[in-house]
Amino acid sequence: MATAARAAAPPLHCGLPDEILIWEILVRLPPKPLLRCRAVCRTWHHATSARDFLLAHHGYQLSLSIVSSFEHDGPRYHSNNILTFDHQAAGAQLQPVVRLHHSIGVEASCDGLLILSQHMAGSGTYSFSVCNPVTRQHASLQALSNFNILRMYQHRPTGKYRLLLHGPLAKGKIGCYVCALGSNQPPRFIGGPKIASALRFKTAARVRDSLHWYPVHHRSESKLVLVFDTTIEMFRRMHAPACSSCSHHHRDILEMDDTIGIYSYNFAMKTVDIWVLQNYESEVWNYKYLVELPAAQIGKRFGRWEDYWNVNVVSVDGDVFLLLNFGDWLLYVDTDGKLVDSFHRDGQHLYAWKHRLKQTLVSHTFFAALEGHAVNDLPFT
Repeated sequence: MATAARAAAPPLHCGLPDEILIWEILVRLPPKPLLRCRAVCRTWHHATSARDFLLAHHGYQLSLSIVSSFEHDGPRYHSNNILTFDHQAAGAQLQPVVRLHHSIGVEASCDGLLILSQHMAGSGTYSFSVCNPVTRQHASLQALSNFNILRMYQHRPTGKYRLLLHGPLAKGKIGCYVCALGSNQPPRFIGGPKIASALRFKTAARVRDSLHWYPVHHRSESKLVLVFDTTIEMFRRMHAPACSSCSHHHRDILEMDDTIGIYSYNFAMKTVDIWVLQNYESEVWNYKYLVELPAAQIGKRFGRWEDYWNVNVVSVDGDVFLLLNFGDWLLYVDTDGKLVDSFHRDGQHLYAWKHRLKQTLVSHTFFAALEGHAVNDLPFT
């Protein structure tokens, strides 16, 4: 009877069936417009609140670069906004996600979840927390204050979200640990290579359910990528591109669709080299881009060219571009070396993190098991 009534009911909009509106249109909306659409009718509210819909909705969201805008008064930084950079939006945009009450760093991200850090004044340590900036859920990770957080990932066999840690800093075995979010079990020691101690300050690229780092700094033509398989939770190594000419450069790694890339930039030459892993199984690398940064154009426009700058190479849906932290400015440069756009906010310092955010409305049960779980409370304003 209910099925017959539903079939006889007129469609809600433009003659389109609800099935099309929900699974072809609403599922592709950004989170905030989708939440507003829930007020249209009970059918939409119920359908767009179901877990299978939310998982599909998350799959349609872009994985965007995270940018913080720190408000500063002289040398002191205060509360900050978390934004995302969308180069595909009209004219390229910094889109606000959430405003935080304190000056907080982003330690890791995974599937719309962020691990945040806050420096504890006078102690020299950091406190950690996990949040979903879209649903505004937040909880403390106080028990992990003696560790460094290397990365967050979903463990596919169990479906649980886990943290890869290094420590402890105070006592016990020094090495890598694994901890499941919401678990009452202490972090599990897994050992790992000695070089893992330096991974906190390096980017991790997740491809094929493995985390990849490019941690080597010393002079050597033979470079290695450190790989952590998140399924069996073990480390291994793979070859990186040989590049003896870039031994003094800053180097890092990035996700590029279903493979990884490595980039190197030279402060003196103002150039960025980008390699792409052409064949993952045979570890064959391809030298893809040589980007000459528009130093003259930047100097002319801003009246200066700083000797030190920070470069993030970003790949989104096959498009590759650069984000430069340049003083209080954020610069958007393409792989032809063209300054496409620049962003500045009065009284704020813009900083592009190497982490990405793929926003989600999916609810996670682990929040309720963590200390201080709250919604719409500190650190959100």
